[in-house]
Amino acid sequence: MPLKLVRRHNSPNYYIRGSVKGMRIDESTGVDREKAAREILTLREAELIKESIHGPAAVRTFADAVSSYVMANGEVTHLSPLVHHFGSTKLARIGQEQIDAAARKLGDGKSPATINRQIYTPMAAVLNHAARMNWCAKPIIARPEQPEGRVRWISHDEADALIEAAAPHLRALVVFLLSTGARLAEALYLDWRDVDLDARRVVFVKTKNGERRSVTLHERVVRELRATSHRSGAVFRKPDGCGYADRGGAGGGQVKTAWKTMCRRAEITDFSPHDCRHTWATWHYRANRDLTALQTLGGWKSVDMVMRYAHANRDEHAAGIDRLWGKGGEPSTMAA
Repeated sequence: MPLKLVRRHNSPNYYIRGSVKGMRIDESTGVDREKAAREILTLREAELIKESIHGPAAVRTFADAVSSYVMANGEVTHLSPLVHHFGSTKLARIGQEQIDAAARKLGDGKSPATINRQIYTPMAAVLNHAARMNWCAKPIIARPEQPEGRVRWISHDEADALIEAAAPHLRALVVFLLSTGARLAEALYLDWRDVDLDARRVVFVKTKNGERRSVTLHERVVRELRATSHRSGAVFRKPDGCGYADRGGAGGGQVKTAWKTMCRRAEITDFSPHDCRHTWATWHYRANRDLTALQTLGGWKSVDMVMRYAHANRDEHAAGIDRLWGKGGEPSTMAA
């Protein structure tokens, strides 16, 4: 049955109904003017004929792939700028050159790690999904070279000084970050529904990798949280009592001024909120020597990502090296 325009009683818009080369469709044109609807019908018919000859890859767009990916419960974080950039671009026209160009435009001023996380990772996810749908070839995407990760951590005495120097609204947050390894955004967007002080348990629902994570609370954290005046809504709040705005994972700017003031009072330099996570991980490894547990509690994807905390503790292994040749390193005399 050839394509034709039809009306539906519950919609002012025209619909396209019929089949082309065995492909049946029944979809809205999105317009209520007949002339415009006929133009859309003509374009859609040409598209279906092209698809029947060359396959789905010839007509499927990046927007189609994103829509299908999201419907399949794909991670939506960072997709909006990419959809705005690529939009109706055919999948067949998106390759390494186009992705690199998008990274230069959308990632201007951002670090290689951020560009990788916000552009290359979601592009790979969407295109791999499209490949599984047979809409394009499986992508081979080269990513920007990543610099060696920075590990800045402080001692327990320095942490105590930091906490004492914190503004009242920041104190519990600092203790929480140092004691749980939470990313700043995970803490700022934490709701009391996900905290059980009696069970000493917190569940992070909004995480960087999209997976829920449960962490046991140290008693020091429990004491700080019990001292707060509220038990509903946002756990951590600004001086005016309002919760922090959800900025899609970017929360550092919301505590920047108070954080700099705290560090200056404590005489601690070059220490960011994320360095609390490095500090927690370094402390945890030093106390437990268990990389697998550290990976699970911190929500890292692989053990390789937590190996840097073992390297940061390399001085702790000195005693084991000293024991190789005995206490003094002198050759031992053995009876003949």
